Amino acid sequence: MTGEYETFENIYLDLSRVGGRCRFGASGMGWKPNPKGANAKDLKDQNMELWTLEAHEFIQAHWSRASKGYELKVFTRAMGIVQLDGFEQDDLDRVREVVKRFYNINVEHKEHALKGWNWGKAEFSKHELHFNVANKPAFEIPYSEVSNLNLAGKAEVAVEFASGDGKKKKNKATAGVDQLVEMRFFVPGTVKKGDGEDGDDASEDGEKGEEMQAANLFYDTLKEKAEIGEVAGVTYATFLDILFLTPRGRYDIDMYENSFRLRGKTYDYKIQYDHVKKFFLLPKPDDVHMMAVIGLEPPLRQGQTRYPFLVMQFKKEEDMEFDLNITEEVLKQKYDGRLQMHYESAAHQVVSSIFKGLTGKRITQPSRDFSSHHQQSGVKCSNKANEGHLFFLDKAFLFVPKPAVYMSFDNVQHVTLSRVGGSVSASRTFDMTVTLKDGQGEYQFNNINREEQQPLEAFLKTKNLRIKNEMVEEVW
Repeated sequence: MTGEYETFENIYLDLSRVGGRCRFGASGMGWKPNPKGANAKDLKDQNMELWTLEAHEFIQAHWSRASKGYELKVFTRAMGIVQLDGFEQDDLDRVREVVKRFYNINVEHKEHALKGWNWGKAEFSKHELHFNVANKPAFEIPYSEVSNLNLAGKAEVAVEFASGDGKKKKNKATAGVDQLVEMRFFVPGTVKKGDGEDGDDASEDGEKGEEMQAANLFYDTLKEKAEIGEVAGVTYATFLDILFLTPRGRYDIDMYENSFRLRGKTYDYKIQYDHVKKFFLLPKPDDVHMMAVIGLEPPLRQGQTRYPFLVMQFKKEEDMEFDLNITEEVLKQKYDGRLQMHYESAAHQVVSSIFKGLTGKRITQPSRDFSSHHQQSGVKCSNKANEGHLFFLDKAFLFVPKPAVYMSFDNVQHVTLSRVGGSVSASRTFDMTVTLKDGQGEYQFNNINREEQQPLEAFLKTKNLRIKNEMVEEVW
């Protein structure tokens, strides 16, 4: 050991898959990945490079067991929590001496609860949520890893974790091969306002002593600590009471610089614009409504249900006059030509135009090569037990609203037209089955009006799609 610095090998920074060298010195500490034996993809995906922390950032340090041996957890002033995993048990004395000498901080040894109980006490500290069992920490959740919260029931809170958006969160959860995406807390009973964590007084809009659901207090406290909603910044636009067909319900939409938020009566969602991969504007074949469809990757999650598409519905005749909450300077610098200060048009046009300007995704509309028997852009049909509409785009089929199915023509092996059961000549409807390439499966759309057969076949031929027609006597 030298007087200038102390070095430890094979240390993993913030749950990284790549080990490296950790060095402590009087001016601070640094960590550098070791490329030897490391996967090149891991180095690239996790943006592994030299990382440093200045000495004045150190506030507190804990030592405990961890996945790769022993971990030093450093609490900082402005960089949240730093986790250094991979120490040996015999390193404790060296680490304590180094941290005390360089940063004048005592390393606290934390023993984790090993009872295996799932019932305990939740405590909110400055940087993380502690779940304690028998007065010992069972696990901790850094606020920086919480991406979304929902009240899943009267006494249940669903906590969703960062999934790789890379904007405001550290995304430690995405460092490993497997990742935890959601955790649910059952918080029964009621509490009094003012009896919250950290000795907080009653809220300004509520009297001290007023009872509220314990789950609501847990939700509100974690939402404030994790800065859910606030981290997005200034709201550029807010649309109230928008009808969604998928997920079903009415939501308020808050649009920020890098993300948008859906606020409903039960669920709230925050979605990064980077996750928006497609945007469609579709006229519903009833001459009354328009549907705006947003394609997401990764999909929106609600418990075990995934929603790869969000489907909004507007009335065609509904007009909207709207002013963006944005300065002309920002409008010119960041969105020159993509957004405007004032909108006055049909509601679906206003919402889709603002989405287009903020996400940078073009609006896809139905193909001009298809016109149904009733001069519509789509046909009514069913996918299994779900009724909906099948739209014909220039490069894909799209079934909405639920479950939304997108089938690119590049992945279509052939399309089969048939009528299962009954007399073909007497049937007023037919079925269409889209078989995908490379064994990706097939989708069957039932009960399409017989009048749509001719325009549908003509469209398939213009797109050079292989047709298998089982509605004639000679099967192809």
